[in-house]
Amino acid sequence: MPIGFAAICLRAALYMLLIAGLAQGVFYEALYLPEDRFSERGFTELAQTGLLALTTLLLLYARIGLRELPHVSLLLLAFVASSLIREQDALLDARVFDGAWQLLVTAIILPSLYRVIRHRGAFAAQFAAYANTLSFGLFAAGFLTTYVFSRLYGRQDFWRAVLQENYVRDFKSTAEEVVELFGYALILIAMIELVLLARRWALARRTA
Repeated sequence: MPIGFAAICLRAALYMLLIAGLAQGVFYEALYLPEDRFSERGFTELAQTGLLALTTLLLLYARIGLRELPHVSLLLLAFVASSLIREQDALLDARVFDGAWQLLVTAIILPSLYRVIRHRGAFAAQFAAYANTLSFGLFAAGFLTTYVFSRLYGRQDFWRAVLQENYVRDFKSTAEEVVELFGYALILIAMIELVLLARRWALARRTA
């Protein structure tokens, strides 16, 4: 079931509004929230948590509600849920115990990997179908932005070379966190596209 041109334009406009809203939120944080600027209580960190929480809910809906791509969605869900927990590391270390987030992530990742490996044939077939979609392309872009580029772009050595004697750690942290936020937004958009794709596939099967 192909996507209509009007639907593509509408979704593109909504995604641009999302990105613009996040950028404006970062700008507002820099201007008006000096005490919480790019801290755990700042807009950027809270927005990262919000994006990951929404992404987790979308994947739960795709897996439990739509029941499409169950093994692929399980692996994606484990990855995103682990990222959400990782973003709460400071809170978990302070309120639970030091290293709590590692334990929670391990409890999610290991059973999920076991299930995917156990059903690797079905996973491979589902991944082959998913890999040729817009959702996968967006997810790959978000993953590379968040987990590869933001880490390299946020290197202290790089910012020391750029700013030299004017180096302040806030520049490095801000650059890394904002790029990371954009990557999470791409991953959220990818999962929105996955849910829409799964709905089209489910409808196509019912009408076949």
